[in-house]
Amino acid sequence: MKNVIVLGASGSIGQQTLDVINQHPDLFRLVAVSVGERVETIRKSVGEYPLQAVCVQYPEDAEQLTREYPDLKVFSGSEGLLALLENVKADVVVNAILGFAGFLPTLKAIEKGMDVCLANKETLVAGGEFVTKALYKYGKRLYPIDSEHSAIFQCLQGNQDKEIKRLIITASGGSFRDCTREQLKNVTVKEALSHPNWTMGSKITIDSATMLNKGFEIIEAHWLFGVPYEKIDVILHRESIVHSMVEFEDNAILAQLGTTDMRLPIQYALTYPNRLPLTSEPLDLCKTGALHFEPLSEERYPMVKLAYTAGKAGGTYPAVLNGANEEAVTLFLEEAISFLDIEKFVKMACDHVPFIANPEIEDVVNADRLAREFVRNQVKGA
Repeated sequence: MKNVIVLGASGSIGQQTLDVINQHPDLFRLVAVSVGERVETIRKSVGEYPLQAVCVQYPEDAEQLTREYPDLKVFSGSEGLLALLENVKADVVVNAILGFAGFLPTLKAIEKGMDVCLANKETLVAGGEFVTKALYKYGKRLYPIDSEHSAIFQCLQGNQDKEIKRLIITASGGSFRDCTREQLKNVTVKEALSHPNWTMGSKITIDSATMLNKGFEIIEAHWLFGVPYEKIDVILHRESIVHSMVEFEDNAILAQLGTTDMRLPIQYALTYPNRLPLTSEPLDLCKTGALHFEPLSEERYPMVKLAYTAGKAGGTYPAVLNGANEEAVTLFLEEAISFLDIEKFVKMACDHVPFIANPEIEDVVNADRLAREFVRNQVKGA
């Protein structure tokens, strides 16, 4: 029986993680969760699981929950996330928190002796070097939940790292894959949130539209699998059936195929190396028909090129890239800037926020803050 903590339990990945746990009650015990503003998720979970502690975003919500559940440890805010991990013992933490806020909790979970199932891209984008060192120091494991990295992880089973010729990450192309750069000038938030294949949160859907989501996945893959950036490629695959591939030195390519259901990579991360039954829609290849692949144009998707640049530069560059993007996407969703402004302000932040080649953790946190401030100030100035 594994004791599990789910951070970001009210989001899409968090809810699907709870579904996986519910399908295997003999294997998993949910002992703690965190949510943002959706406090009702806590109230529902208290009645269903043997929770020891919870964390919410706002202190006033924590105070109300403490009154309702006096025997439950209740924390709040970013410091509360770390306190929860300090006070609750578990075997594994599922980190499904959105954004840079997931970085320090990942490090804390590893430090406290817990494996991590990671759905939080920003952890490895901003601080992959620190996470890698922590995993080695404390002898823990990190299992990818992102469908692309789970696919690569599955394809690598039984093979050696030295046999890898390249990793091939697939991309749907996002909401505007059939649009020219000219057509992107006046797209709306509603149009950007209409992903052709996946149902995701608003932030990651916008990242998919700009394709910085794929840029982040490139940086993630570098840290997860120890593969140099020169051996990581992205190709367009409209159907989102092939979740990613690995090409080996003998030119053999292994691919993982499946429906667009995140419960499969979630369960594989939680049950590795075992494969268990899962109530989900199986892939019917006869109904799927043809699969299409095409090269990705860095001119059409300049954010991918920027991510390669940031990853190779290292230091605080990726943290600035991520922080600026989080701020710019928020402003776009608030209709304060245009869609193409996201690219513009992110690139400006990467060019102007001071770069530190060999940062400490505090430098990474500061780089994230400075990048956000830079974008906000540019928008105010405009």
